[in-house]
Amino acid sequence: MAKILETVDQRTQLVGENRLELLLFRINSTQLFAINVFKVKEVVKLPPLSALPGAHPCISGVANIRGHSIPVINLRQAIGFSAMPTDGGDANLIITEYNRSVQGFLVGKVEHIVNMTWSDIMPPPKSAGRNNYLTAITRLEYQGVSHLVSIIDVEKVLAEIIRYDVRLSEGVLDESLLPKMSGHKLLVVDDSSTARRQVKETLGQLGLEIIEVCDGLQALELLKSWADEGVDVSSALLMMITDAEMPEMDGYKLTHEVRSDSRMKDLYITLNTSLSGSFNNAMVDKVGCNQFISKFQPDRLVEVVQDRLRQVLT
Repeated sequence: MAKILETVDQRTQLVGENRLELLLFRINSTQLFAINVFKVKEVVKLPPLSALPGAHPCISGVANIRGHSIPVINLRQAIGFSAMPTDGGDANLIITEYNRSVQGFLVGKVEHIVNMTWSDIMPPPKSAGRNNYLTAITRLEYQGVSHLVSIIDVEKVLAEIIRYDVRLSEGVLDESLLPKMSGHKLLVVDDSSTARRQVKETLGQLGLEIIEVCDGLQALELLKSWADEGVDVSSALLMMITDAEMPEMDGYKLTHEVRSDSRMKDLYITLNTSLSGSFNNAMVDKVGCNQFISKFQPDRLVEVVQDRLRQVLT
């Protein structure tokens, strides 16, 4: 099963080209679900689990993977269905790394990997409501049948199991800058409502005006509309904080498009993503972001914003 990801290192070239690869899997017999391959470390058959007393109900236990204890999240239960049994023949474990932590997701049959463009990935319909567990959907031909594929909002799943604390460490907040934050605007671009809320709650402590959009294309259209109206985008926004993976246009392509437009090429851009740090450092250099922050680090987020304000004030 792990062989399905043997060429994952070669796939890094897709990012920055507005492309991605999805790992398809099932948690029931009828629907296809997916997550981005870049979040996946490996896929293994579900090993024996050790109980974890007092854990969240959606944690089925702990798996020992080559000497490392990894919490196993029952994904079917976490997104609102009945819990998936841990003794099924098709039970598999997708081991992922999000926000600098490693966890396993208990799923059913793992299908294969598909190569997509972000322009083929659409936000979930608004009629799905605000409490759904999807960041996006797409449609593809698989085994001769057209399938609707649901892309899981893993950040939302994790946030409901592992509480993210937006409180800042002592000494991080520069009290002398707080009066100067008022009136400054910041654009947050992320397809996960959970991630946007985390950023907003963190930076809300600074008194900034936060503008939210759901994907890179929306952000680009908004910035261009301001520029068309004669707004100096680079001055109007203290910075833009963008996720990497988003429907229709990813954060790398968004940054490239902004840098290519003379009216807003100097906009300060911070990449805020749960993808691996070493990979993103290379991509930041390639597309021209000013900063990179791994999710979710409230202290670091505030430090970057404060440093940017100091630059503007000097």
